[in-house]
Amino acid sequence: MASIPSTASGIASAVSSGSVSARTVVDAHLEQIAARDGDIHAFNLVTADEARAQADAIDADIAAGRPVGPLAGVPIALKDNLCTHGIDTTCSSKILEGWKPPYDATVVSRLRAAGAISVGKTNLDEFAMGSSTENSAFGATKNPLDLSRVPGGSSGGSAAAVAAGFAPVSLGSDTGGSIRQPAALCGVVGVKPTYGMVSRYGLVAYASSLDQIGPFATTVSDAALITEVISGHDPMDSTSIPQSAPSLVGAVTQGVSGMRIGRVTDLPGGAEPEVMERLNAAFDALAAAGATIVDITLPSLSFALTAYYLIAPAEASSNLARFDGVRYGLRVNAADTNAMYGATRAAGFGDEVKRRIMLGTYALSAGYYDAYYGKALKVRRIIAEDFDAAYKNVDAIVIPTSPLVAFKAGEKVDDPMAMYLCDIYTIPTNLAGHPAMSVPFGTGAHHLPVGMQVLAPALGEAAMFRVGGALEAAGGAQ
Repeated sequence: MASIPSTASGIASAVSSGSVSARTVVDAHLEQIAARDGDIHAFNLVTADEARAQADAIDADIAAGRPVGPLAGVPIALKDNLCTHGIDTTCSSKILEGWKPPYDATVVSRLRAAGAISVGKTNLDEFAMGSSTENSAFGATKNPLDLSRVPGGSSGGSAAAVAAGFAPVSLGSDTGGSIRQPAALCGVVGVKPTYGMVSRYGLVAYASSLDQIGPFATTVSDAALITEVISGHDPMDSTSIPQSAPSLVGAVTQGVSGMRIGRVTDLPGGAEPEVMERLNAAFDALAAAGATIVDITLPSLSFALTAYYLIAPAEASSNLARFDGVRYGLRVNAADTNAMYGATRAAGFGDEVKRRIMLGTYALSAGYYDAYYGKALKVRRIIAEDFDAAYKNVDAIVIPTSPLVAFKAGEKVDDPMAMYLCDIYTIPTNLAGHPAMSVPFGTGAHHLPVGMQVLAPALGEAAMFRVGGALEAAGGAQ
């Protein structure tokens, strides 16, 4: 029997050809999870029996000569805020502990139809609110590259699962950087597609105008493949863009010759010196590959963090109102209905979720709506207009993903502002609704990975993957 390839595309090819069985692939990855996840805690739930049964079904199809999908036999890890029919979906919150959705998220259905095999549900900051995966009700996730450090967040479990080799690919959700930032800190590829390109049906909402589902992978090509599979119009999502999934895998190897790539000259400060050194090296590599580097300005970028932390909590305060002890999960009995609501939410939500709900409720309250939420929406529009102006002169933009490498566990958990600043470079594209991806590009402080972030205009995924492929090809050599 042939050895198991390390990439999703390689596994799918090997399984489809019969050179390795889907069951062998799944068993190997489950063994890896059993051996190491006790230390890392990437998963809230490992679905071993379901994964083996699905693998056996794929092997039976291949033996019978029936067609299989482009991800046949590929293990994938799913962030635990994606609904999975009959399988616990907790959002890493006590308020949803034990809840089993009656349906699958659209992305889950599309992955299954393509032959991918879910091996489990990954840990996250509760309701996707955090940048370190330390806010989970079920314990923190650790960075596989250094167990004393965080993997980033909120999709830290999904990033850690790929970095640790538990699955070649995984899915996360990105509201303000929750795919790209942990991808950077764990040294893997992470993609946030254009808002509306991937259906949000079955994603437990944090901030509905910002949330987007996307993949983690070890290669840019695998990330493009997963993005293709999960993209495309979904009538179950009213914000879904009415167009078919794009072709992206071919773009990865097209190179950047003739492309104009933006270098932001007024980038907000705060990045570690080593991160800025890697940014300069990335521009050198892209220029050597034939791209033209164009200096641009994005004057409103420094306001993005403030606007985001009004808009996202405001939407969260509305979305999380449904978790009241009546319809889902936890219920704490009390003397009357109102007391039950309060007791359930007090017991079920963690501190960070409560903080954001209170902030969002305040921003939406009478007398403050126009001063806070309304003004934040105006800033959001200005940010989008600044990007639109920049993209008249460039095809893509490159900035750091995170201002710093993976930090020590516990270092920022008691300082919300320090934690929020971790997302200073990722938030702007969520506000604009544009695509962005993080690609590993060498190492920084403590020999930990640094991610370069490639930004592109709405529906500009092909250009984004061209640049990402060129950065990967350059190898991040120091």
